[in-house]
Amino acid sequence: MKESKLLRREIEKYLRIPFIMAILLVVMNIVIYFCDTGSGVIVSIFILLYLAVACGLYFKHKPNIMEDLVAFSFAHGSIQSTLIKELTIPYTLVDAKGRILWSNKAFCETVKSDQQHMRKHIQNIFTDITLELLEIDEAENDFRIVHIFQADRNFRVEIRKVEIGNLIGQELSEDIGKDDLLFAIYLYDETELIQSKEEKEKVKLVAGQIYIDNYEEAMESTEEIRRSLLVALIERKITKYMQSADAIIKRLEKDKYIFVCQRQHLEQLQQGKFSLLDEVRSINIGNETPVTLSISVGIVPDDDNYTRAYEYSHMAMDLALGRGGDQAVVKQGDKIIYYGGKTQSSEKGTRVKARVKAHALKELLMNKDRVIIMGHKKPDIDCLGAGLGIYRLATMMEKKAHIVINEVTSSVRPAMNSFIGNPNYPDDLFFNSEQALEAVDPDTVVVVVDVNRPSYTECEELLSLTKNVVVIDHHRQSGEVVEHAILSYIEPYASSACEMIAEILQYSMDKPKLRPAEADAMYAGILVDTDNFVSKTGVRTFEAAAFLRKCGADMIRVRKAYRSDMESYKQLSEGVAGAEIYLDNFAISEVPTVGVDSPTVLAAKVANDLLDVGDVRASFVLSRVDDTIYISARSIDDVNVQVIMEQFGGGGHGTVAGAQLSDVTMEEAKLRIKDVLLHMWEDGDF
Repeated sequence: MKESKLLRREIEKYLRIPFIMAILLVVMNIVIYFCDTGSGVIVSIFILLYLAVACGLYFKHKPNIMEDLVAFSFAHGSIQSTLIKELTIPYTLVDAKGRILWSNKAFCETVKSDQQHMRKHIQNIFTDITLELLEIDEAENDFRIVHIFQADRNFRVEIRKVEIGNLIGQELSEDIGKDDLLFAIYLYDETELIQSKEEKEKVKLVAGQIYIDNYEEAMESTEEIRRSLLVALIERKITKYMQSADAIIKRLEKDKYIFVCQRQHLEQLQQGKFSLLDEVRSINIGNETPVTLSISVGIVPDDDNYTRAYEYSHMAMDLALGRGGDQAVVKQGDKIIYYGGKTQSSEKGTRVKARVKAHALKELLMNKDRVIIMGHKKPDIDCLGAGLGIYRLATMMEKKAHIVINEVTSSVRPAMNSFIGNPNYPDDLFFNSEQALEAVDPDTVVVVVDVNRPSYTECEELLSLTKNVVVIDHHRQSGEVVEHAILSYIEPYASSACEMIAEILQYSMDKPKLRPAEADAMYAGILVDTDNFVSKTGVRTFEAAAFLRKCGADMIRVRKAYRSDMESYKQLSEGVAGAEIYLDNFAISEVPTVGVDSPTVLAAKVANDLLDVGDVRASFVLSRVDDTIYISARSIDDVNVQVIMEQFGGGGHGTVAGAQLSDVTMEEAKLRIKDVLLHMWEDGDF
């Protein structure tokens, strides 16, 4: 065999070393001859004797040495083969088609089979080891590791590619083919290791916080003699609930708690969907305002840094409060999970926060030269109206201001027609993204209105070109936020962004004065977002509308400007008529796109109209724009459509929300909505 020939050649090289060294003796002898002839003769005699003895020994013992070395080599190979057979690590050899050629005893014991029955396909034994896993390229260094679960055991599988030509002789290699491959597969049972890791994860501590959202309001709505009883009941509910999860809980303030529990008990709370929210809300001892809680939990994956876990709980609490409270938020690294949020945000009676934010915004604008106002993509009238309100504030402070709008939709066109070409307004009132990017500088303030997600803004790049970013929005926050905003005013209780801007204007200036066209746009924004003062309308909503009316808003003029033409009305009726009632409570429909100026606006109108149908608790209307399907979701009050839309990457309010789906057909989008509704229905989320 080839291995034997190679071994003999190597051994012969070592045996010839004495003869090679004799050359040095001959050279030395020649040198001695030049020095002394007699000495040279004597050395020559000894060299000849040395060569004679070496040749005799070489030819006499060479056959025995070669046989002994070759025998040792093959004996060593036999030992190796025996060791592999007795190796405690399961090992098998398969061909390129996955057929098992050879296995050691440990492998047979692992799969509970014997060597005679092992001539089968590897996938018949381990279904997760497919032929695709055997396609190992050079980039992986002929080596691949996969993890599989089989027969209640976890295995780490190492697959090594072996070329046949490197293992067998040249003669056999030519018959089989050098390109044929074998694969050595090693199995390492890591079940106990994984179980140990899981046990370690279960006993890790997580940090959490509990806030009473409306402590002051609940106390004020309760008789003074019953207030201490209400506080005791709330604390008893919270303490008992946390003790059931073996948690340590401590009250920090009258309306704030901190708790620590093990990860395994947190899973118990998550499975119950933080039922404490419902338990506390059900407390009624004469309090007119139900008590709601916000719960936050911070988890640091693969880390024992409990300080960072506590910081995560703070971030989660900010999200819970920013979304209106009455919910639990679990932040695990970049992953955020929401629970609850079934009730609508209650309107705050105090305007202290609005006054503080208004003065902060005024101070910020006072030290800057330019203001760029930006809303969300495909802006609606609430977005434009809020932008015009900030524009008027900047103008009254003698600052240069621009509004970024890339696409003029049918919902904003009537309002924009009042400004374009109007001598009372500059030609550069409206910018597109390119113009805004050229105009922005370090002394520019970017004010984001009616949106708090960077990816939804008209020009996301603007946010990174200046440190002076302000966010004013009435939508609930999600995991995606505008980072490093120096002023953020997000109030989910507000009906619209225009309502918030109207309050800011009243507190920013002694005698704020909007022009009639601006007041009309802001009034229309409130009107559309509240569905004609039906949805999410509070006392402050009407007060904002009254302020706009004083500034010159004309309700008749607004109604005329936003009436639909006959064709649009027919399209709206078509969307309503084509609705499907799912689970007897949900209306799902789509609107036509051919000949429709703004399908998303039409979808929103259809969704609102469907809520007037008896037994419909929520409506979902789909519209297609290019390759994207937009979902407009609306509800009365007991279905939180924001939670539903967040499962599609969207968001919004509890009663008004939306989402976008890419690369799906209309039917696929409807099926996805139905799957989510059915899953939530079965889980009792409605």
